[in-house]
Amino acid sequence: MVGYSRLMEADERGTLARLRTHRIELIDPVIDRNHGRIIKTTGDGLLVEFHSVADAVRASIEIQDRMRRRNSDVPADRRIEFRVGINLGDIIFEDGDIYGDGVNIASRVEQLAEVGGICLTAAVHNQVDGRLEATFEDLGEKPLKNITRPVRVYRVLPGVDGHANAPPQGSPGAGQRSAVVKPSIAVLPFANMSGDPEQEYFADGLTEDILTELSRRRELFVISRTSSFVYKGQAANMREVAQKLGARYLVEGSVRKAADRLRITVQLIDTATDVHIWAERYDRKLDDIFAVQDEIASAIVATLPGRLEAAQQDQLARTKPANMAAYECVLAAKVLHHKSAREDNVEAQKMIDRALALDPDYAHAHAWRGCILGQAWGYGWVKDKDAVFNEVMFELDRAIALDDNDADVHRILAAIAIVRNDMTRARYHQDRALALNPNYDLVVVQMGELFTWLGQSAEGVDWIHRAMKLNPHHPSRFWGHLGRAHFVGRQYAKAIEAFMHMATFDAQQHGFLAASYAWLGDTTASAAHVARMRELDLELDLEKFLATMHYARAEDLQHLKEGLQKAGF
Repeated sequence: MVGYSRLMEADERGTLARLRTHRIELIDPVIDRNHGRIIKTTGDGLLVEFHSVADAVRASIEIQDRMRRRNSDVPADRRIEFRVGINLGDIIFEDGDIYGDGVNIASRVEQLAEVGGICLTAAVHNQVDGRLEATFEDLGEKPLKNITRPVRVYRVLPGVDGHANAPPQGSPGAGQRSAVVKPSIAVLPFANMSGDPEQEYFADGLTEDILTELSRRRELFVISRTSSFVYKGQAANMREVAQKLGARYLVEGSVRKAADRLRITVQLIDTATDVHIWAERYDRKLDDIFAVQDEIASAIVATLPGRLEAAQQDQLARTKPANMAAYECVLAAKVLHHKSAREDNVEAQKMIDRALALDPDYAHAHAWRGCILGQAWGYGWVKDKDAVFNEVMFELDRAIALDDNDADVHRILAAIAIVRNDMTRARYHQDRALALNPNYDLVVVQMGELFTWLGQSAEGVDWIHRAMKLNPHHPSRFWGHLGRAHFVGRQYAKAIEAFMHMATFDAQQHGFLAASYAWLGDTTASAAHVARMRELDLELDLEKFLATMHYARAEDLQHLKEGLQKAGF
């Protein structure tokens, strides 16, 4: 355990309680499941013996990955983190303890590991290389304290779900169930171009804020600050840096100050193709340096994942589904889901089912399966609504059991609660999602939706505008949310203006446009939108339309009903 003395000095009782919780819920069960035996505890450490080095490495990877997820929303000064060392060698059993060089070397190798990392000896590496879904970096021969000969040491490289990398096609383990290959991204220290040493703090702080906020996104694997800051002030080849860090994508930027103005540039690079996926420039007046730092960091982390997904969608279009990894299947399913069409929903279900077949313990995939099935349930595209709803809740319960810190899980639970008109539960999950990832545009815009259903249109409009500002490349449906919020506020012209930003309308959006024009007295326009509603859904009537609304106040539902009746629906 790293920083044990510091944590104990700051909060002895709380540290022991948190460590005990991690032991009971995570560490001891993982060791037991992998046929390990805890020989002894040393306050800040564990000595564990395994029958198989593969079991030892597998258990270590799982513990470190899950501890990283557990720590994602814990302040840095309160995190319980570990280093792991693994060795294969002869040991002496005596009075329930084990001794010998094998144990001593494992202890020394552990000290070479970085925080949250795993180091192992060549003896271990030779046994597991190619047998496990992990890749390793050769650190060379290392002199170890009180060990006469140097020992070759390897570290487990970040890559898949924190550590393991998927084996290449044709290698041992390929084709078997594998951990999720998330897109890996490293944020290099922003360069201070102003010549002002004071701005060095700002540049470093901005880099750290971006790293922290990106780490909240469960669909990304973010390389740690410790690794990326090695390249501070260095002119290095991007591809070489990416290879050393184990990152596919790099974020780099610069900060320049002149008088009371600040200019920040940022770009996202795909190192596999040397393509600049996205670049942006931010010019701000330096009234409050910390407020500017927060604003820029929020804007960057809200935009980056969407730009990264857009780049990957181009690749997916050229990839056969049978060749897609679990993450790619989830990404393809999301794209189909956002089209909000019945046939696309069916295809999205197929893609998300494939993702879970590849990795049954992929929490993010379970969450999105719940979301995709929830869309079909909400639109009435299913025969047995009760059975499908039970499936939705099963998927979300499974996702939250696997990863309670995934903002998407709580966002989707909030959406389901809204559809069930349970606004108290919706607000709980919405607040939790927002706390986990305050810069996630889908969470922020859904907060605006929630306020709209509650009849608080001004707050709804404010949150939706905030989401749009966070992600200037937001989906067009954000304009639909804004239009509905303005309609609740009886601002019909603004509602129409918002809807008109959309390229196409579904029956529900035509309905709000019809009601808005009707309240403004434009019978020609309102009748035209009613006609389009009927063309899009021959079975739609007023009762069915209103049944899809979730207003908490009866007057808001009545207001929509009267507008539609004025339009002739």
